[in-house]
Amino acid sequence: MVYSHDTYGLGNLCRMLTICRYLLEAIPQLSILLICSSPVVHSFRIPKGLDYIKLPCIGRNEYGELAVKYLGTETEETFKLRSELIKITTINFKPDVILVDKKPYGLQEELRDTLEYIKNSDYYPKVVLLLRDILDTPEKTIAEWKKKGYYKGIELFYDQVWVVGMQEVFDITKEYKFPAKISEKVKHCGYIRRRAERKNNDEIRQELNINYDEQFVLVTPGGGADGYYLIYNYISGLYYLAKQDKITSLIICGPEMPQEKQQELYEKARQYSNVKIIEFTDELTSYINAADTIVSMGGYNTVCEILSLEKPAVIVPRTKPVKEQFIRAESMDKVGLLKAIHPDLLNPENLMAAVLEKLNNTAKNQPKFFNLDLDALPRIVDLTYKLLYRETSTNYSYIAYNYPDAQPLVASQK
Repeated sequence: MVYSHDTYGLGNLCRMLTICRYLLEAIPQLSILLICSSPVVHSFRIPKGLDYIKLPCIGRNEYGELAVKYLGTETEETFKLRSELIKITTINFKPDVILVDKKPYGLQEELRDTLEYIKNSDYYPKVVLLLRDILDTPEKTIAEWKKKGYYKGIELFYDQVWVVGMQEVFDITKEYKFPAKISEKVKHCGYIRRRAERKNNDEIRQELNINYDEQFVLVTPGGGADGYYLIYNYISGLYYLAKQDKITSLIICGPEMPQEKQQELYEKARQYSNVKIIEFTDELTSYINAADTIVSMGGYNTVCEILSLEKPAVIVPRTKPVKEQFIRAESMDKVGLLKAIHPDLLNPENLMAAVLEKLNNTAKNQPKFFNLDLDALPRIVDLTYKLLYRETSTNYSYIAYNYPDAQPLVASQK
């Protein structure tokens, strides 16, 4: 069972779906039940072996506070409903492994009842916390985790903590001052390698009517809720292109960008015949793979896609309400993996200049982080097999493919 709280953007959901798909490909006879509240989960291709339970949506209001997104119900009673749905699902589905994304107690502690039920019953699934490479600044994260009791919660309820990042880039155990008992549970898995989807480069370029002598720039702010500023500056920056710059741009606004903002961008882009705008695609990696340069925010998934496909990129990271994207972009800029522009310094001219540098390979040479680890997914398979099966071999992926009849432990055996 996989829990993803997804209150903002598509990052959490996309990351967990990527992990689910890989596990299903690698482990025979596996069933995964995803618990999430994303309003667009139905827009993604759901592979065989995976199903989902959709919780009532929670978002943030104009004050940044958690609020019910669509229902006319009170926030407190909606969280109570969500909590009870999660618990009854766990009791009836009886997962062997529970993978929790990011928040040890879930959103507004909606997982606490389920975790306490497991702890005090005869049912013993393995419980794993999955953390991305960077959460926020150390100061803010440590204060929040102490206040919410996350350190104690991990110690009490979790068997392992999987970090989809590299200790050499950002050492979570050190930066966030994990106690020894938690540090022992941490497994650094590396970053998640992404692969292009069904469409190849020629198909994408033909679809977008890109000539052989034109360059292709993809602009994507992820979910798009706060992506208007980035796209507005990019479209405005097209003014600074010279006649010899033959560029076709595809802008993907994101399904969470307000409709009125999308409409403004559509209107602004109409003055450029070589700019195309769409709201959403579930084949983003195919477009990234076909592009000559990417302009995006600094979300975990997008950065992993850019690094996996070795694409030049200009990143304008989000800095509020958390600095996760900024820390990631700044760190990777320093080692030459991408170009980062602070949003406070962003303007149409410097954005387009950075894009042209990447397109024309005129950016200053910087040292690259040659040992970048993108093998999180096979490591997660191995770790999952270790939790599920009795085999003593460490090559659990090999076991999965060659011994499909190997029997997983049932709850009563654990």
